[in-house]
Amino acid sequence: MASNKELQQAAFHDPKAVAQYADSPRRAVPGFEEMQRMATLLLIERVGSDGRILVVGAGGGLELKVFAEAEPGWTFDGVDPSPAMLDLARQTLGPHVSRVALHEGKIDVAPEGPFDAATCLLTLHFAELEERHHMLTAIRRRLKPNAPLITLQLSFPQTEGGRKLWLSRYKAYVMSSGVDLQKASRASEAIDSNLTILDPQQDESLLHEAGFTDVSLFYAGLAFRGWVSYAR
Repeated sequence: MASNKELQQAAFHDPKAVAQYADSPRRAVPGFEEMQRMATLLLIERVGSDGRILVVGAGGGLELKVFAEAEPGWTFDGVDPSPAMLDLARQTLGPHVSRVALHEGKIDVAPEGPFDAATCLLTLHFAELEERHHMLTAIRRRLKPNAPLITLQLSFPQTEGGRKLWLSRYKAYVMSSGVDLQKASRASEAIDSNLTILDPQQDESLLHEAGFTDVSLFYAGLAFRGWVSYAR
C-alpha cells in the first residue's frame, strides 16, 4: 500500500492536478511573485550575464520563466521527477524553452556542472531529513565556489502548539485567497500528514552541514521561509 507521502507526490503525475498547478503557489504562498523577483535579484547579484543556473524542482516552469525573462543570456538545467510537470514547464517557458535543458528525476540526474547558481523553491519539504541532506550536498557539489543557492519551503516552529498554530495560519491564508473551507482543510491536513517540515533553525543548520556559508533569511511569508546561502 502506498504511503501518504507517495499518494500526495503522485498528484504531480495526475494531468488534472498538473493543469491546475500554476495557480496553486499564488494562492498558498504570500507574495509569491514578489518572492520570485527577490530570488531573481539575489541571483543577478552574483551571476554574470552568461550564467548557467541549476533549478531543482523545476516542474511547472514558473521560476524558470521569471529567471529567463530577467536575463536573456542565462541558460538553465531543470530537474523534476514528474514528466507531466516537466511538460507543463515546457508550455510555460514558451519561447525561452530553447535555453533550458529539462531532466526527469531527482538531483542525481542533474549534470555535474559546475553551475553559477542554484535554486530549490517549494521542494525541500517533500523530502525526508536524510534525502534533504543528500539533495543539498549534491547541489553544493555541482556549484562553483561562492555560487548562491536559494531555497524556500514550509518552515516553522515544530513544538506541538507551534505546528498547530502555523498550520492554522496557512489554512486561513489559502481561504483568504479564495479556496473554500473544505479544500483548505484538506490541504492543511495533507501538509501535516505528508510533508517533512523543520524548524527554521534546523533548515539553516542543514545548509551549513551541506557546505554552505553566509546563510541569510531573505523571505518570510507566514508558514514559508526562504534563505540565500553560498557554496563553500
